[in-house]
Amino acid sequence: MQQDRPKILVVDDEPIALQNLEHIMLKEGYQVLAVDSGVEAIKHLEKTEFDIVLTDLKMQPIDGLQVLEHTKQRFPDTEVILITAYATVDTAVEAMKKGAYHYISKPFKLDEVRHTVRTALEKRKLKKEVSELRAKVKEQQQVPLIIGKSPKILDLQKIIRQIAPTDCNVLILGETGTGKELVARAIHALSPRAEARFLAFNCGAFSEDLLANELFGHEKEAFTGARGVKKGLLEAASGGTVLLDEIGDMPLSMQVKLLRVLQEKRLIRVGGTEEIPVDIRVLAATNKDLRKDVKKGTFRQDLYYRLNVITLEVPALTDRRDDIPLLAYHFLKKFADAQSKGVQKISDEVMDILMAYEFPGNVRELENIIERAVALCEGDTVQPNHLPPDLQQFTLRVHRPRQREFLTLEDQEKEYISWVLTKTKGNKTKAAEILGIDRVSLWRKLKKYKLEEP
Repeated sequence: MQQDRPKILVVDDEPIALQNLEHIMLKEGYQVLAVDSGVEAIKHLEKTEFDIVLTDLKMQPIDGLQVLEHTKQRFPDTEVILITAYATVDTAVEAMKKGAYHYISKPFKLDEVRHTVRTALEKRKLKKEVSELRAKVKEQQQVPLIIGKSPKILDLQKIIRQIAPTDCNVLILGETGTGKELVARAIHALSPRAEARFLAFNCGAFSEDLLANELFGHEKEAFTGARGVKKGLLEAASGGTVLLDEIGDMPLSMQVKLLRVLQEKRLIRVGGTEEIPVDIRVLAATNKDLRKDVKKGTFRQDLYYRLNVITLEVPALTDRRDDIPLLAYHFLKKFADAQSKGVQKISDEVMDILMAYEFPGNVRELENIIERAVALCEGDTVQPNHLPPDLQQFTLRVHRPRQREFLTLEDQEKEYISWVLTKTKGNKTKAAEILGIDRVSLWRKLKKYKLEEP
């Protein structure tokens, strides 16, 4: 098909040379457009992308180098081959610096032209394949680890895609167990740094001295036992992304040193004097309210503003209850595969318990619950006896609401349904069971009374 044939733009102000080049390219089976000036070439390059531009160097008023520059600005992957009777080392070097694929001297040999165009097309094809492969990988990495379809999670995924290509610092907020590190990994995976390293570091797990050593590294004999040079995490991750988890637990003295690295993009190892350049994107995570810590003086205001270029809030699991079934089955498959077990389902009774539970440990707690259940399950369905003891005893205590005087029957029904939904944390299956109606009837009443889900 014609659309699959490579497109060649031939540019030469000498009619015979132009005719010969056009003839050669047509015989090779390419789509060819031949123009007799750099001006005409640029007009066509404004609206059409070519695979190869084959251009003469000496032309007026726009020469081949200008055509080369314009082509590379518009279409960086288009290969440009320059042809001239005035070949010199200087012009050849200049052309190559500006991105030319090759340089052919006049009078040119037909076989040389054919061979050069073929190899240029092979290079372009390879570049396109690599680019398409990378695009597919990126497309498959659309925040794969952040499971959920609730509005808050969809908004979070959207923001991650927007900020990932930038190189700004990000502060990730959320309760323990919500998945802050997964958010950080998703940002890295969708960023230009995706092929470099991602390193996560818990700032609250080390003493101040160990923290400095782990982050900045040390020089030989910097302290007793330092037998050689050690690169710190920030230096080892150069070119990639660093997640500083529990940043709110970092001592003030270390905060000063970290701020300097973020400002100067340089660090000094423990016991050293030489400044070492580092190229990293910093993501920070915490379950603390850093604004309160800034007011208390336990967290530096200048570091807070440096880290808080963009803030992401990861919702608690109780704020995204509709995602509990998705997450539960995601973990079920994960652990069933890992343990080589045939567990495939979660009973309705177990799901109702999960939907009503508070999950103080958030997604991490749900993951642990499902892992335990899969390990204990001998059939294909998780049952209540596979849950932890506290969840097995978990029941909903239903009390009658305090009745008010002079309420209509409809007002009483509306108030009672609202109260039951509140007590069941929005679990419509459980609410319908308590109310003695099916889910469809409950849905109709919610619509009738314009009740919002709690």
